[in-house]
Amino acid sequence: MIYFLIVNYYSTSLVKKLISSIPVNINVEYQVVIVNNSPKDNTIKELESESVFIFDNKDNLGFGGACNQGLEWIYRKDCQAIVWIINPDAYFEEISLEKVKNFFYLHSEVSILGTIIYTPNKKIWFAGGSFVADTGAILTTDLLTNTSAEYVGCDWVSGCSLIVNLNNFCNCPQFDDAYFLYYEDFDFCRRYAKQGYLIAVTKDFGLLHQPSSITNRYIFQKIRHSTYSYLLTLDRYTNNLILITRLVKLAVNAFILIFIRPKTAFGKFYGLLMYGRQVIHRIKIKPLL
Repeated sequence: MIYFLIVNYYSTSLVKKLISSIPVNINVEYQVVIVNNSPKDNTIKELESESVFIFDNKDNLGFGGACNQGLEWIYRKDCQAIVWIINPDAYFEEISLEKVKNFFYLHSEVSILGTIIYTPNKKIWFAGGSFVADTGAILTTDLLTNTSAEYVGCDWVSGCSLIVNLNNFCNCPQFDDAYFLYYEDFDFCRRYAKQGYLIAVTKDFGLLHQPSSITNRYIFQKIRHSTYSYLLTLDRYTNNLILITRLVKLAVNAFILIFIRPKTAFGKFYGLLMYGRQVIHRIKIKPLL
């Protein structure tokens, strides 16, 4: 069984386009699970059907929190399922569900799989993620163009198109709810990679993505969450020197942008403040542990 897991935030028209791009296949069962993070968006209910299940949340849980809700529900129903997490601003040009199912039959060792992602004009948007711990560089790297392999191991894959092979997990895999938005996919991959799970990316199937078509509607929110999540990630996966250097650069950049792009600047400041509060909270509770 393949489950498509979609997190909605005021994007019903995009979700509708995504669902309509999934082909009906009598040989492969699938279900769409939508976690609605926009409680006032009643239009999403129009998409509910026998093959589309919708969770209505009272509050916005963030991307990772919403994915966790969907993953837990699916895991209880079918702990051997294939769960394809897809951004609502993505869609299929063509996809063979049989090919997806056969991939995991032939390569059951893969636990978390990213797919190649194209922009609507067919340029590669994502084809693999790498991480350089010594510098803190979180990079997108084209690992697929010059290979004929069915998959390539990598450090992380994009949450825009991320497939979880539940059959490989003794417990339901979860995103860290410390991340509200951004970098939760990186943290998800690195945590499970450290536990021995194989993270990989494939070009055997993929989708099209309209980058930032949702988040760009909310620039301040986008920048504050990305700034905080970036610093949290550096805190966890690099050293203090790199963290402090990047933090100072972010602060200087925010000051420069105040009069040019104020929403971006204040988003960065707020993200820095959120991270500072998190550090202070951690210091306060540390003696109690």
